[in-house]
Amino acid sequence: MPSNVNRRDVIRGVGAAGIVGLAGCSGNGGGDDTTTSGGGTTQATTTSSSARTLKQGVLLPTTGGLADLGVPINNGAILPRILLEGETDFTLDFSEQDTQTDANAAQSAAQTLRNSGYPAVTGAASSEVTIAVAKNVFIPSGMVGCSPASTSPAITDLEDSGLIYRTPPTDALQGEVLAQVAMERLDASNAATMYVNNSYGQLLSESFATAFNNAGGEMLQQVSFQKAQSSYTSRLSQALSGDPGVVVVIGYPESGKQLFRDFYTDFDSDVPILVTDGLRSASLPSDVGNDMSNVTGTAPLAAGPGTEYFTEQFQSEFGNEPGVFTSQAFDATAVCLLANAAAGENNGAAIAREMQAVANPGGEEVLPDTLAEGLEMAANGTEIQYKGASSAVDFDENGDLKAATYEYFGFESGGGIETIDEIQFTA
Repeated sequence: MPSNVNRRDVIRGVGAAGIVGLAGCSGNGGGDDTTTSGGGTTQATTTSSSARTLKQGVLLPTTGGLADLGVPINNGAILPRILLEGETDFTLDFSEQDTQTDANAAQSAAQTLRNSGYPAVTGAASSEVTIAVAKNVFIPSGMVGCSPASTSPAITDLEDSGLIYRTPPTDALQGEVLAQVAMERLDASNAATMYVNNSYGQLLSESFATAFNNAGGEMLQQVSFQKAQSSYTSRLSQALSGDPGVVVVIGYPESGKQLFRDFYTDFDSDVPILVTDGLRSASLPSDVGNDMSNVTGTAPLAAGPGTEYFTEQFQSEFGNEPGVFTSQAFDATAVCLLANAAAGENNGAAIAREMQAVANPGGEEVLPDTLAEGLEMAANGTEIQYKGASSAVDFDENGDLKAATYEYFGFESGGGIETIDEIQFTA
C-alpha cells in the first residue's frame, strides 16, 4: 500500500473486488439468523436495526505456554457478552476456541471459526500465533482479527487489506520504554537480552537494543532460547558474560519458571533483570521459589476511561483481579461488536470498514458501561467513538494504537504485582 494512502480510506473502499467476504459461510448476513447463544437456539427477527445476531469469535490460549495469562485474557474477551445479556435486543453468538499457544493448533481453531461463519475474532495472543492465523486464515478468508495481546512490530507491516487490528501497543514502543527504564532507573550503561526465539522475542529484543544504543548504551549480546527446555543454564551463562548492568528477559511463564529457577540456583541473584509483559504473572515468584526482588518489568497498562468499571465487573464476574491484557481483550471484543452493529451484517469486509469509524475520535462517546447504548447508536448510523477499559483505542493507519500507557512493575514478596510507576508514551 502506498505510504501516502490513508488506511481508513482504503478499508472503506474495500468491497467484493478487494476482499472475499464471508457470505458463503455466515448464514444470512444481516437477515434472519438461527444461532446459539448461551446454550439455547433463538430465532432473530428483522423488526429493528438491533434485532439481529452479532457473531464473534474468541481465539486465545487457555492451554499451553501462555495458559497462565491466557485464561484471564479469555475472560476479559467474553465479559462484554456477559454484561450485554438482557441489556440489548441483539443476539450475541460467541464461539471460544483454544490456540493451545501453538501456531498449528491455532490455525485449525481459526478455520473452525471461519467454517462456522464468525466474521470477526478477538485474538490471538502470542504474536507468533497471530501472524500465522492472520496470514493463513483471517486475511485469505476476509475475517477481521483484533488481538488483545500481540505486540510484535512485524504485525504492523502485514499486507492485511485493513483486516488486522490490535488493542495493545506495538513493541516498537515497549523497546523504547525498556531502554528508558534501564538507563534512567537502573543506571545501566551496558545490557544484554535473553529472548524466546519467535517473532515476539526477537523483534522486542531488537527494538530494545536499537533504543538502548541510540540512547548511548552498549549492547553486549542478545541470546535466544527455545520454549519449554529442561535447563537454561548455558543460555544464562551467555547472557551474563561481560557483567551486563541489566539483562532483559523476554518470554512466557512456562519457560520463565525454569529459566529463573536456574538463574537463582547457579548465578548472582543481585543482577538487575527487566522482564516484559509476557512474564507479568503474579504467581511467578511462588512458582520459581524466590521473591524475585531483583526483577522488575514493563507492560502495557490499563489506563482507559472505562478502567474502573471494567475492573469492578471483572472482579464481580470472575472473583479475581484482572491481569495483563485483560482490559485490552474487553476492548478488542467491544470494538468488533460495535463495528458489526454499524456494518449491519456478519461480513468481515463490512466490519473492517467500520473498525476505525467506531473507535477513532469523532462522534458520540461510548464507554464500557454504555456499550449496549453504543451498539444501538452504531446500528442506527450514529457516529460514535469508543473509549475503552485499556485506552482510548485510537487506531493508526496500520491498525496499531497511536499512544499507550506502560506500567513499570515489580513482584511482591507475598505474591502479586506491584505497580512502581506509570509511563506515558506516544508513537
